[in-house]
Parts: sequence; C-alpha cells; structure tokens
Amino acid sequence: MPFRIGYRTLKTAIGAGIAVAIAQMLQLEYYGSAAILTLLCISTTKRDSVKASWYRIVACIIGLSVSSIVFSLVGYAPWTLAIVLLLFIPLAVMTKVEEGIVTSAVIILHMYSAREVTSSLIINELLLIAIGVGIALIMNAYIPSNQKKLRHYHKEIETHFKKIFIELAIYLRNGESEWDGKEIYETDELLKAGQNEALVNIHNHFLRYEDHYYYYFKMREKQFELLEKLIPYVSSIDQTFEQNVVLADFLEELSGAISPANRVPFFLQRLNEIKNTFKSMELPQTREEFETRASLFFIMNELEEYLHIKDRLWNELDKKKL
Repeated sequence: MPFRIGYRTLKTAIGAGIAVAIAQMLQLEYYGSAAILTLLCISTTKRDSVKASWYRIVACIIGLSVSSIVFSLVGYAPWTLAIVLLLFIPLAVMTKVEEGIVTSAVIILHMYSAREVTSSLIINELLLIAIGVGIALIMNAYIPSNQKKLRHYHKEIETHFKKIFIELAIYLRNGESEWDGKEIYETDELLKAGQNEALVNIHNHFLRYEDHYYYYFKMREKQFELLEKLIPYVSSIDQTFEQNVVLADFLEELSGAISPANRVPFFLQRLNEIKNTFKSMELPQTREEFETRASLFFIMNELEEYLHIKDRLWNELDKKKL
C-alpha cells in the first residue's frame, strides 16, 4: 500500500499540535494529555465526534471525582490506585461512558503522580479536558462531503440492475446465455458500500436522521433480493415459447427505465396486461410448456412485488415531505 496522508490524519495531527501548544501556553501540567484527548475525540463523522467527546468529558469528571475522594481519604499507594479503578470502571459502565475509561485513566494517574489533591490540580485537569475536547470538535467541524461517492454508487447500482435485467431477458428469449453472473456479486458489494456511505452522510448532520440515498439503497437492496430469487427460475427455463419472448420484451423495457423516476404505475399496468394475455392463451399442451408457464407466472408475481417496493418508497417519501 502506498504511503499517503488522508484528510482525517492531517486534521488529527494538526489538532493534537494545537492542543499541546495551547496547554503549554497556559503552562498546564501534563500538557501532552491534551493531545491524547484530541486524538481520541476526532471521529469519522460529526455526530460520532460529539458522542465521543461527551463520553470522555463525563468519564473524566467521574474519574476526577472518584480519585480526588479516595486519594484524599486513603492516601497514595498502588493498592489505593487499584481501589480507585475498581470504583471508577463500574461507574463508567453504569453511566454508559465506558469509551472514556482509557482517557480517564490518564487523568487518574495525574492525580496519583501529584500526590496531593488541590484546587489548582483539579483546574489543570479540567482545562486539559476542555482544550483536548474543544480542539477535536473544532477540527471535526468540517468534513468533506461524500455526495460524489453516493452518486457513484447510485449510478453503478443502476447500471448493474440494467445488466441483470438484460441478461435475464436474453436467457428467456434464447434459453441460454454466456453471462458469468459477476454483476450479482458486484451489486451486493455496491449496495453495502452505498448504505455505509449514506449512514456517514446522516451522521455528519446533527438534525438529520434520514437520508434520501439511504432510502434508495435500502429499496434497491430489497429489490435485489427479489432478483436473486428470480434467477434460478429463469435459468430453469430451457425451452422457448411465445410467452418467454413476451416477458423478455418486458424485462428489456424495464431495464431501460431503471432510474430514480417513479414509473411504477405504468409497468404495473403493463405487467397486468401480460398476465391477462397469458391467461387468455390456450392451455399448455405439454408438461414442459406447463412448467414453463408456471415459472413465468412466478417470475411475473415477483416482478410485481419488485415494482411495489419502489412504489412504497415513493409513497413513504411523499408522506415525509407533507
């Protein structure tokens, strides 16, 4: 892997340096701890950074309180330090700020090393916490937009869906295909990556708990599950009948309309017309034709559900806009 310095690495390094510089300027003891706090509080998203900062502030205050009381009453010895940790760690877990245990241990060790509890020492530790956490929040205030990545996954997923529909149509029409199916695996990976990026986008906004892209990727995930169910039924059809060609034409038409636009009512109507056409045809004359017709009806039912998934998404989004 080539050596590279990412955006998060850069702002973490700069933030740690600024935190130490401020702590030194204020002539604080243990000024290096400000950098440790900054390192631990800078996260991949704004929301995660605020959570991490809050957990560490609360945990540090608990650790500061417990160590001040125990060291003042019992004294300074290794076994006293053990008592402090035995009391502090369960309290941190109970208050659900266990992420701040390691950071707080540094503050507790400062108290132990000082060998006395004074107001100036407590102020020193509080200032270290404020500087470390504050610089981390400032450095994390700007996070580059991931809209470009989201658009990329959106476009690639639609391209893969089109390819899958076209290949299914080819198989229905010809009874065979040279398709290696690699788009199936790739689509699954693209959907996972897209959802992860959409979650990052949500967590970079404090007042947003939903995201259009996240809804889109969840919709495509459900549709993709249906497509995976269709493939064995399509591949089981090894003879070509008139009905195969009709459904193949529909799949090709559907592949050309894969987009964010809502054309579901049109395709549901088309699918219903095809079903009615099949029902009006003569009954199957052979076992093979009967099995093929049954598979085609199953495929059409799954395609109907495929279309309804998108329709439900659009209705849900419309309700949220009202």
